[in-house]
Amino acid sequence: MATLKSLDYKIWGIAWPAILANLSVPLLGLVDAAILGHLDSSRYLGAVALGAALLSFLYWGFGFLRMGTTGRVARALGAGSQARAERELGRAMWLALGLALAVWLAHPLWLDLGFALMAPDAELLPLAREYTAIRIASAPAVLVTYAVVGWCIGRQDTRWPLAILLLTNLSNILLDVLLILGLGLASKGAAMATLLAEYLGCGMALWVVQRQVLGWRRDFPALLREPRHFLPLLHANRHLFLRTICLLGALAFFTAMGEKFGAATLATNALLMQLVMVTAYAMDGFAFAAEGLAGQRAGAGDNAGFTAAVERSALWCLATAGSMSLLFLLSGPWLFRQLTDLPEVLALLHHYGPWLVLLPLVTAPAYLFDGVFIGAACTRDLMRSMLVSTGLVYLPAWYLTRDWGNSGLWLAFTLFSAARGFTLYRRFRRRQSAEGWNPTGTVD
Repeated sequence: MATLKSLDYKIWGIAWPAILANLSVPLLGLVDAAILGHLDSSRYLGAVALGAALLSFLYWGFGFLRMGTTGRVARALGAGSQARAERELGRAMWLALGLALAVWLAHPLWLDLGFALMAPDAELLPLAREYTAIRIASAPAVLVTYAVVGWCIGRQDTRWPLAILLLTNLSNILLDVLLILGLGLASKGAAMATLLAEYLGCGMALWVVQRQVLGWRRDFPALLREPRHFLPLLHANRHLFLRTICLLGALAFFTAMGEKFGAATLATNALLMQLVMVTAYAMDGFAFAAEGLAGQRAGAGDNAGFTAAVERSALWCLATAGSMSLLFLLSGPWLFRQLTDLPEVLALLHHYGPWLVLLPLVTAPAYLFDGVFIGAACTRDLMRSMLVSTGLVYLPAWYLTRDWGNSGLWLAFTLFSAARGFTLYRRFRRRQSAEGWNPTGTVD
């Protein structure tokens, strides 16, 4: 019993700062949505929803900089090598800067392609283009911060990521009020606020590295003299890249299909998805705990410790999911009135609100096992699960329920989330009973 209590303390020590940090992200989106949702037209909210979905597809596509760094740092520390963990951070930061440069050079092409695929209404397109053109300048800040946050989580330190995200999101809220309400800049003001806030967060991330990695400004440039050591990082993270692209493609597809039902439905789906993300980020706190604890136990070859970390993280993740479902059941109507006073959007929120009660329970296994497999650096399983869930469940379910309109779209998304959890659970059981937790690659 004492051992379980000690493990629970460790899990909560990692999880509570991560939960607060994670919740600040969708809560920021809700503040954006609430401010824009109280303007005189829903087109500003719709334009930001489209632009944010496209940028999320881009930035989150590079989420392997966070997830891959976490797994490799955790396993390096589990094997007893602090220096190797710090080198992983340096390589991830250089890779982030290189990718940011590539993003900037290629952004006119992929923005045109993204909007062509999403085919937004002619009234929304100019506003969405303006929003993305401003926010694309934040690429270096976003990607470098990903790398630093991944390094922190791999060290089981979620307090600095909390500080970084709180600074970013609180400053974004204040800038939203100034630029949107104070100066009347609408969706343009939302973009400018986010851009400035992301650079403030990156500044804090670099300050954290300066404090905790001695000699990093000397050692950081030296890493470029050994380019071959970047290959394992790229090789190990290609699965995470493909997995994240599939996930973001699914979310972008959801937004694009919702847009076809009209501006009010698009705005409704944007608000509901922000609430879905609140539950996701809350449960991700325990996924982060699983990443750090299970990753280090896997690196140390401690199978019993690995299993215990997963089981206790799963318990707390499911408890959180149940609490979120109950919260939405009891407070949904009140919450909707705080988000918008547009009558048509408010009516649609009440109509589709029951999905919010169901989704936390459905999605909990997916978030928990994402953390387990990321921490253990078994990324091929994550990629395969996402491919199956997207290609064999999500898209067929949407196609078969097209006549159900937006309800069919929400059903397809729910089945997609359930398939992610089920497929990862099957792989977890197989690895536990037969294959073990040695990843395909090793941390060099």
